[in-house]
Amino acid sequence: MFFDTHTHLFDERFRDDLSAVLDRAQVAGVTRMLCLGIDRASNHATVALAQSHSTIWAAVGLHPNYLHNVQPGDWDDVVRLAQNEPRVVAIGETGLDRYWHDTPWSDQETYFQYHLELARRLNKPVAIHCRDAAADVVRIVREHYERYGPLRGIMHAYSGDAETARQCWEMGLHISFAGMVTYPKATGLRQVLQQIPLDKLLLETDSPYLPPQAVRGQRNEPAFLVHTARLVASLRNLSLEQLAEITTRNACNLFGLS
Repeated sequence: MFFDTHTHLFDERFRDDLSAVLDRAQVAGVTRMLCLGIDRASNHATVALAQSHSTIWAAVGLHPNYLHNVQPGDWDDVVRLAQNEPRVVAIGETGLDRYWHDTPWSDQETYFQYHLELARRLNKPVAIHCRDAAADVVRIVREHYERYGPLRGIMHAYSGDAETARQCWEMGLHISFAGMVTYPKATGLRQVLQQIPLDKLLLETDSPYLPPQAVRGQRNEPAFLVHTARLVASLRNLSLEQLAEITTRNACNLFGLS
């Protein structure tokens, strides 16, 4: 049974058929999902989903690409939810993004550090977004690591090189792969995947984004995790059952779930 460690099931594209989406996930063997907020409204929607569905857990945070819309009290609200809601098992989505330019860089760094500190204080893992900003993410994570020791967290939808991945897992982070690893041009990413220690490996869909190659062009959903899993299992010389056991155990240990 698989654990989809990164979804955005609050997205309006799931508004009309979420029950069917969750049913298809169960049939496909994806029995646990982490849903991550990106702003104040989606954080509350994510917590509500986790409270309503036993297969969903929540993470709350302020995504770097939406920080330009942050209002007074939004960060305090993240802290309150993270401290008080038992279904919140992670902090994020946070991180850095140099591809989009709506949010000033200084604000991205400041809030990334806020998330890292909150995760450390609450002893919860942090989900890290990184787009065209690997050196900056590693720099900030290393500053935190050198001050406090290993981090609990995830490099989400990993698309970087092997050296960046190595630095991240050596500082405690897990490396999570989404549908991108199945794309025909992702030869380098598949080579990186083969180097990840099995105890640091996670799988995700990033639903509704990044559908695997077999369903590319469709709205992504947790059931489609199995397409990515089949490729990953083949590349790591594992059966699908072995991969499910390893990655689900990694996720449950990381999120503090039995």
